[in-house]
Amino acid sequence: MITYDDFLKVDIRVGTILEASVLEGARKPALKLLIDFGPEIGTKKSSAQITVHYTPECVIGRQVAAVVNFPPRQIGKFMSEVLTLGFPAADGSVVMFAPDQVVPNGARLF
Repeated sequence: MITYDDFLKVDIRVGTILEASVLEGARKPALKLLIDFGPEIGTKKSSAQITVHYTPECVIGRQVAAVVNFPPRQIGKFMSEVLTLGFPAADGSVVMFAPDQVVPNGARLF
């Protein structure tokens, strides 16, 4: 069990995907994303293994949730700045976690 204060340490925000392309050279197929988290956080890059259900063209303009306070992580030649969140489908592929209605970019999950 954790406390509510422990939960608040993980900063989960919503952002809109501005750009997406295939992440060349990744060991597992992935997309590189540029996500707008609003004026407080700005735009951040993320690598996401979402290629089973999503193409670069279909994710642009979609909102997605991400952890914005993890340290950056090197993925091949790409530096991922946030952790885009998803859930495993029955086959283990990733389904993105997103609000079911549009909310302001940068809104925090609580």
